[in-house]
This record gives sequence, C-alpha cells and structure tokens, in this order.
Amino acid sequence: MLVGVPQKVLVADDDRAIRESLARALELEGYDVVPVVDGVESLTRVRHESFDALVLDVMMPGVDGLAVCRVLRADGDRTPVLMLTARQETADRVAGLDAGADDYLPKPFELDELLARLRALLRRASFATAEEERGALRVGALHVDPAARRAWWADEELALSKTEFDLLELLVRNEGIVLDHTTVYERIWGYDFGSESKNLAVYVGYLRRKLTAAGAPAVIHTVRGVGYTVRRP
Repeated sequence: MLVGVPQKVLVADDDRAIRESLARALELEGYDVVPVVDGVESLTRVRHESFDALVLDVMMPGVDGLAVCRVLRADGDRTPVLMLTARQETADRVAGLDAGADDYLPKPFELDELLARLRALLRRASFATAEEERGALRVGALHVDPAARRAWWADEELALSKTEFDLLELLVRNEGIVLDHTTVYERIWGYDFGSESKNLAVYVGYLRRKLTAAGAPAVIHTVRGVGYTVRRP
C-alpha cells in the first residue's frame, strides 16, 4: 500500500443495516470502503478493482460468501478475507476456512474485535507481500527470508547459527527434492567430508530440535542412504 493512501475494503452483506453501519465504522477508522449487497456484485467489483481486504457475509442470496471465496481462490486471488456468519457451529467455521477465508467471525460481534481482526489480516498480508518482494521462501508455516537471513515457524522466529540458516535455506529452496549428502556438504561447507562424517546429521538434528520447540511438525525428512528433503507438513 502507498503511504498516505487509505486501505480499501469491500464489505458484502445483504442486511442493509449491518452493511451500512459497518461501512460507516470502517470509514471512521480511515478505510476506503466499498459496500455491496451480494456475492455476484462482490465478484464483479473484486475482478475490476484492487482491494486490501474483503469482509464477506456467508449467508447472502444467490452466490453466498463461501462461493465468492472459493471462486476468488480458484482464480489465484489471495486478497485477505474475513468471513461473517450468524452460524456458530464448528462445522460452519471449518467450511469458511476450507473455502479459503483467512479468518472467521460469528455474529453478533463486537466492532472492536472485527477491527482488530481486520488489522491483523492486513498486517499479515503486508508482511507476506514484503517477503515476496525480497524473494522470501515458504513451506507451509515455515518461512525463510534469505535477504534478512531470518526464519520463522508461524509467528515464532528461529534463532539459527550461520550454518543452520544456510542449511535450512538450501533445503527449503529445494522443497520436495532429496539432496544427497555430497551435494549438501559441497553447497554448505565447500567440500565433501566423506561418508563417515556425522557433521550434516548433527546440524539437521539442531534444526529439527529448534523447529519442534517452535511448534512445528516434522518438516525435514531423512531418506535413508541418500540424504534429506523438506516437505510441506
């Protein structure tokens, strides 16, 4: 987002009172708000304009919020989506998230909570955009920023030594590819220590322990007799 330019938010709800009151509240917070009445209008506006976030009601006539989200995600549109619904059952929350929504807020909601969730979505989107511009790497919740030489699992930063970072970056850059011991030794240390060396296994162990401490499942996998690979959990 350009400095000084309001963040643009689409609000879709077929309930006029909710739509208008939410639009007014967001405008008072400094957002540029586009209110729409249904899913069809939502898709039309999003496909012709650029938005920083979408606030979609699930229960709209015709094309509902879930369908809007599914269509946009199928199109490759990653605009953050906050889904609103009168349904509070777990299955309904799961349906919204499975459709590609980034967050889910049941009605009735407190305005302060909606504003806080929207700010969080926009912060995460801004962070992801900055990462992409720097050439950052992602495997699920694991993200590695080569330019800054920093790595995170979800929101927790990993404290890595130079060698640990170099090894993690190499594995993440080659997600899904099994790197043999010789290749890793030559890329990280500059020469092959030989088949008897335990150096690589020791550093893989360091990385695994730090990832586990940050709450990560198994990300780095051993392919016995060959080497190591990173796979999306």
